[in-house]
Amino acid sequence: MSLDARTGTPPWLGHERGTPGYRRIVVALFAAGVATFAQLYSVQSVLPALADGLHLGASEAALGVSVATGALAVSVVGWSAVADRVGRVPAMVASVVLASLLGLAVPLAASLGPLLVLRALQGAALGGLPAVAMAYLAEEVHAREVALAAGAYVSGNSVGGLTGRIVSSGVADLFGWRWGVAAVALVGISATAVFCLLVPRSRGFVRHRRVTGPPLRDRLRRALSDPALLVLYAQALLLMGGFVTVYNYLGFRLLQAPFSLSQTVVGLLFVVYLAGTLSSSVAGRLAAHGRLRVLLGSVAVFAAGCLLTVSAQLALVVVGLVLLTAGFFAAHAVASGWVGARAEPGVRAQASALYTFAYYAGSSVVGWLAGFAFSGGGWVVVVGVVTALAAVAAVLAALGLRGRTPAGSMGA
Repeated sequence: MSLDARTGTPPWLGHERGTPGYRRIVVALFAAGVATFAQLYSVQSVLPALADGLHLGASEAALGVSVATGALAVSVVGWSAVADRVGRVPAMVASVVLASLLGLAVPLAASLGPLLVLRALQGAALGGLPAVAMAYLAEEVHAREVALAAGAYVSGNSVGGLTGRIVSSGVADLFGWRWGVAAVALVGISATAVFCLLVPRSRGFVRHRRVTGPPLRDRLRRALSDPALLVLYAQALLLMGGFVTVYNYLGFRLLQAPFSLSQTVVGLLFVVYLAGTLSSSVAGRLAAHGRLRVLLGSVAVFAAGCLLTVSAQLALVVVGLVLLTAGFFAAHAVASGWVGARAEPGVRAQASALYTFAYYAGSSVVGWLAGFAFSGGGWVVVVGVVTALAAVAAVLAALGLRGRTPAGSMGA
């Protein structure tokens, strides 16, 4: 057995499935995903109530989501640099703790301006976890288990999104949108405590020091020089943009005729996020046998589900939402895990950060701009935009990822 030249001990290969360390990582990152995504999207399911309360249009109200995701996108590269200096775990802990504290202040905003400032600060704080989580998994989990662990982490993301939306909408229907968002902040604090207590210390992390390591701009350049990584970043931007667009504006449609649903019932429809919890874990397992096939199949399911939401029958809309959600989270689990495996060890944090930047840039920019499509052309136009984004993502993946072998042990 080869020994580490620095320590004289066997090299660290990562926690394997079934070990206490692996279980702690999975539970801790699941909880962190809940804390992050519950708070990030706590206002999404109450956008109609927020719009009424602050006298806003649909696109203005959607800024409550877009500024948070946009700030998160901008912050991830900075968080990756912080994580390279102080370590993965300290960066993630600082991120979720700061975001949870800011979450308590969001419901106190008296108008749109202060609300957007607080949401932007919260989004920037939340950027630390998604910027670093995949790099942490690649370093701390055995290579053959990374895709599975990534699927478990993304499952936490979907549960967080579900929890934030259902809790905020249910409480908002009774007491108003402010109390709904405050309730989610308390959920975030609880999940943050679980994460901080369970997350194992880093064992595979190598600190980057200014005097010995390459500067950040060089690491970013290397993370941008791989065509396969660029295609994976594009998957994040296009698919997340389409996904958030549907969830931003579907509530406005369902509150109107012919559906005329209540805010609580609209919020309960977000239970379909459980489809994402299941599909991301399944995709993580299937990816070991061919990432590209799973990715393309997931995008096809996503697009088919989006098309079904055109129906005036609520049952078909719900089926479409289930398929769209399952397809999206499966694609995200595969693509995000692929980034960590594909990137060179020295730039994993930057590659993960760039993927996260693209992911939330899509959420912020596309999710906001699509509001004008909804206002100007209605739901059919929104569906056309989202399916077009999915088609572009599929073509890029088929052309740019076929035959690509990642830096890890598994092929495409």
